[in-house]
Amino acid sequence: MEPDDSPSPETPPATDGGGLVRPVSPDDETPTWAERKARTTGLARLTYEYFERARYEDQTLRQASTYVERDVLGFPTWPHETVRNASIASFFVGMILFLSATMPPHIGPPADPSTTPPVILPDWYLYWSFGLLKLDPLNPELAVLGGQKLMADRTFGVVANLVVVGIIAIVPFLNKGSARRPVEQPFWAAVGIGGVVFAFSISVLSVQNLVPMDAKLLFDLTFLLPIVAGIVAYAVLKTMREGYTYDLNRRYYRLRPPK
Repeated sequence: MEPDDSPSPETPPATDGGGLVRPVSPDDETPTWAERKARTTGLARLTYEYFERARYEDQTLRQASTYVERDVLGFPTWPHETVRNASIASFFVGMILFLSATMPPHIGPPADPSTTPPVILPDWYLYWSFGLLKLDPLNPELAVLGGQKLMADRTFGVVANLVVVGIIAIVPFLNKGSARRPVEQPFWAAVGIGGVVFAFSISVLSVQNLVPMDAKLLFDLTFLLPIVAGIVAYAVLKTMREGYTYDLNRRYYRLRPPK
């Protein structure tokens, strides 16, 4: 019997069941950092392959099932969801009524229209806007106008409010990514953290009369803290991103972790 010289068929690449090739390292090898970096295809591609695999398995189960109707993993609106939501709403309404009956608000003396209170502050959630009205040192004095300011300090504060609100409104149009976690987009996450810190620091600046700190130091920290917080957040998330991407690869592709 003559030996068979025909080439042996190559082993087909491993797929995810839906025809998508998934690179799997051999059992006796540990992927290096460069190999894992080369296999990175992005979160969008990984998510697509994950749902494609789930769709293929669900389709296979449907074809192999002998049941006419499949069980639905859920609860009907009546009475389960209705009773649950009514119970939760009744609990919170009862707590509000209990607190209003046991701890009524204190009624102070009537306001005197002939006197001005020493400290006038808006509601706490408007402190950031009130703080932007106190940016007098940033209002430039133009030499061509003889050292006069181009606009009044109050007008400058109103313009600062418009600029900040405009930046907040335009950020969603600039960031068009589909990331759901800060580690997936460190830059925009750092921008968000810096914005939150700036809202807090500018709110503290609005009540500088009540803060036991030098006014100039507090003014400098108002703009330095958001920058520092953004840089630190970006650096931390950037270092976490590589390990996060590798965890996704290991979860979807079942790669062996390094030793």
